[in-house]
Amino acid sequence: MAKITYVESNGTRHEVEAENGSTVMENAVRNDVPGIVAECGGACTCATCHVYVDDAWTAKAGGPSVMEEDMLDFAFDVNDNSRLSCQIKVSDELDGLVVHVPENQA
Repeated sequence: MAKITYVESNGTRHEVEAENGSTVMENAVRNDVPGIVAECGGACTCATCHVYVDDAWTAKAGGPSVMEEDMLDFAFDVNDNSRLSCQIKVSDELDGLVVHVPENQA
């Protein structure tokens, strides 16, 4: 299990317990985190689960795949630490992960 903190654009924080092997998006949906729409259900075919990985976690979370980069083209306000939360797998090494939810989704 890992703890993940989702920070809404207004600063509201949501800390959840996440099972290893699940995704950051799945845990946001299960815990009703506002701003994570996840229209495609995690198939990496939309950009409605876009998050900004906190600077302290970018190396551990890793970078996007080529397919994910293509989908990020459809997201709003993409920056260097943008990821699709459906593509970030939870593991023990991500215990404490902090992601920021953008104000708008695609």
